[in-house]
Amino acid sequence: APERLQKVISRAGIASRRAAEEMILDGRVRVNGVVVTDLGVKVDALGDRVTVDGRKIAVRPPEEIKWIAVHKPKGYICSMNDDRDRKTVKDLVPMAERLRLLPVGRLDRDSSGLLLLTNDNKWLHPLTHPSYGHQKRYIVTVDNGTPKYDVLNELAEGVLLPGERTKTAPVSIGVFFEPKTSRKSFGTLEVTLREGRNRQLRRMMEFIGHPVLNIRRVDFGPLTLKGITTPGQWRELKPSEVFMLKRAVITRAKARERMLRKQRKDGETQTVAAKEISGLVDGNRRAD
Repeated sequence: APERLQKVISRAGIASRRAAEEMILDGRVRVNGVVVTDLGVKVDALGDRVTVDGRKIAVRPPEEIKWIAVHKPKGYICSMNDDRDRKTVKDLVPMAERLRLLPVGRLDRDSSGLLLLTNDNKWLHPLTHPSYGHQKRYIVTVDNGTPKYDVLNELAEGVLLPGERTKTAPVSIGVFFEPKTSRKSFGTLEVTLREGRNRQLRRMMEFIGHPVLNIRRVDFGPLTLKGITTPGQWRELKPSEVFMLKRAVITRAKARERMLRKQRKDGETQTVAAKEISGLVDGNRRAD
């Protein structure tokens, strides 16, 4: 059945749907040799010849759409390639390069824990953009003991970090324990973030005088490290897990749309969020 051009480009692993729309508007896409700049055009993925920047795209069959959960060890960067020859998450999953898997968000090089990889590119933006507010839970070990309650409460409500224009979004923080060593004490916290600024956890803890010793992500939305408890392990997500993850995205997208509708002063046009929901819902009905 004919599909929107931007969806076909995204499904081919070339770009996210939003980025594909920009490619079309920029005149970089041709269908059967003709430049197309209309976002409403539909094509037959198997019968029509679609090129981006002169290169023909090959639509990936449904059986090659993959979702992978990886327990990223320390020392690996969340990239498929690195010009400095550092270890990347691609090195952990043999099929990653062939299937053009991309990281869903990132964990910095010195952090470990749950990382998702996929080539279902239309889900990358709604899974990573902070406006969707997806919860990610971390176990964080900090230096100088457990922070005091009032300090943790300040962090939980949001703080203005150096170099930022806005406060961090509210976070949930719990305290595990504070074992003592012969040299100094440290504390272990459970922190749930709903946004992902650059090295946010490290900067937050540095801000309150408790530098990070270790960060491990244990949850991403409804997914956990179950089945990949050892760093370096990976597994494919079950269809039910993929469906559950996508359903969480759609639920948050609908909540975001309701909020945007309240904020709008005019009701003349459909918001971007509403368009995103439509595409995601359609896709989730056919997936899984």
